[in-house]
Amino acid sequence: MKLASARTTSPSALRPLAIGLAGVAALTASSYISVPMYPVPITLQTMVVLLMGALLGPRMGSAIVLSWLALSMTGAPVLADGKSGLVAFAGPTAGYLAAFPLAAFLAGHLPKGDRLAAHGLRLGGFLGLHALVLSLGWAWLTGFVGAETAFAAGVVPFLIGSLLKSGLATGIYAAWKGTDKRGGGH
Repeated sequence: MKLASARTTSPSALRPLAIGLAGVAALTASSYISVPMYPVPITLQTMVVLLMGALLGPRMGSAIVLSWLALSMTGAPVLADGKSGLVAFAGPTAGYLAAFPLAAFLAGHLPKGDRLAAHGLRLGGFLGLHALVLSLGWAWLTGFVGAETAFAAGVVPFLIGSLLKSGLATGIYAAWKGTDKRGGGH
């Protein structure tokens, strides 16, 4: 009788896991870069969500975001201000959180080229996806504070930040892909 030999895992098989862990860590870090506001804090989460999709593709990007949200549901303090648990998914920020996997997926379908036109289209796409997140967040928040207050507290304060984060995400994408082309890797 022959004994089964121990399987070895190739480094290439571990790459998606390492990328996923790094993505969850980046999303968690972006949550802690926060300007406390009520009912919704300002964070870098949307920028990182969009970069996950744009850099890693629709499936991997949205899978990372879903993993991060699942980790929060288990009680891990990975959301803004260290929040976690099912309460975060029923409270004022739930609409924004629900929009994140969709935004990451759609960001994965934005233009991939390195020409100026592709960067412009990507910037427009990032702005549109920020609008999507704000719209779904506003729709959910309306149930807590009414439409006018939800718009004033859950959309307006985030408009300039959405513009800045979209521009920054476009620059980071261009730099990351430029480094990749030159053989610098990730």
